[in-house]
Amino acid sequence: MSEEQDAGDYLIAPNPKAGRLTRMVTGIDHEGQSMDLSVVEERPLTIFLNGQEIVTAMTIGDYPEYLALGFLRNQGMLRDGETVKGVDYDEDLETVVVRTDGQTTYEEKLKKKTRTSGCAVGTVFGDMMEGLEDARLPDLGVNTSDLYSLAARINRTPSLYLEAGAIHGTVLCQGDRPLVYMEDVGRHNAVDKIAGWMLSEGVSPDDKLLYTTGRLTSEMVIKTALMGIPALASRSGFTAWGVEIAQQVGLTLIGRMRGRRFVCLSGAERLVWDADPAAIEEEDRKHRRKSAS
Repeated sequence: MSEEQDAGDYLIAPNPKAGRLTRMVTGIDHEGQSMDLSVVEERPLTIFLNGQEIVTAMTIGDYPEYLALGFLRNQGMLRDGETVKGVDYDEDLETVVVRTDGQTTYEEKLKKKTRTSGCAVGTVFGDMMEGLEDARLPDLGVNTSDLYSLAARINRTPSLYLEAGAIHGTVLCQGDRPLVYMEDVGRHNAVDKIAGWMLSEGVSPDDKLLYTTGRLTSEMVIKTALMGIPALASRSGFTAWGVEIAQQVGLTLIGRMRGRRFVCLSGAERLVWDADPAAIEEEDRKHRRKSAS
């Protein structure tokens, strides 16, 4: 298998060479030598719903329309069946205005804010558990061979993480194929971009798996469940509340995916054991480490 995988068959893939996403900064290394380092940019993006300013998020600046749509959808401010008339992005003003054809629930949501453990946009408006009581996730079988294939492919895909680090990635997957790979300084932003793309394109969540490089926290589990995606996997670990909520809503939750190893703390009965772990190569640490050159 090649050290870097071709991103050509993704529907959306990272573009680590995009000029606006990183900049070169000169510094001094541990030996006192001058060095140039590529670092990720952060930009404010203010999201409006109709005439109401909702939030200003720090983001890398790509796919602002998807981020705005997904944020509003995941906060319950855009309901199922609500008609979005337009999404207008102004690069100079760093704003996105999402327009609907009727009143929304944003006033109610703005009355209560819950600070969460996430980075960047880690604020959930309203009751975090709202909508989960009626959540009915599809009973999706997850092949272990698909998990191994996805991890190997995603970890070798050219990305801002490999180029500059200090960033999270989230990938929408179907079977053994990664479809849409979004990155941002906050894992919640990356998830919201996925949600916005799905909403914009009318994509069904029923047979999808969400892969993230970030921790499997309560908010990550809640967002995935409210998006209707039945499986969530990560390279990172779990929080107890995240596991508890996943078990309550029937979400398959898989973490610590590295090489042949993973841990499933919810939905193990939906795993299809069709791969021999002994036949899977251990992960090379370099796959997720930026080259020092």
